[in-house]
Amino acid sequence: MLKNGLNFDHKDLANGRWAELPFALQMGNIGSEVSRAVNSKARGNNDRMTNAAYRAIELFELTIENNLNYPGRLVELCRGKEEFLDYIFGENTFKTDAKKMVRYYDQFVSLAK
Repeated sequence: MLKNGLNFDHKDLANGRWAELPFALQMGNIGSEVSRAVNSKARGNNDRMTNAAYRAIELFELTIENNLNYPGRLVELCRGKEEFLDYIFGENTFKTDAKKMVRYYDQFVSLAK
């Protein structure tokens, strides 16, 4: 269970497997859920958007917990999570461009290969 009371969808990852993955792969996996949430929002499919967003939040939280000793990463992760949540559930206060946000995470997939 996450600190905020949400249950883990990725139970095997929450049990320590996530910490074994390279940072680029962690970010790429976050990006997959971000992309699913963004695409579902654009299509007006709120249920899929919400499910993907919760999975992204879970991966953000696992990655944040896993990178507490890396201040630069921690700042990047927390800002990325904040921007994502504002775009998906908020009023897009940051004026986030969804395509640019998805492209940002896509870079990590290339790094992980």
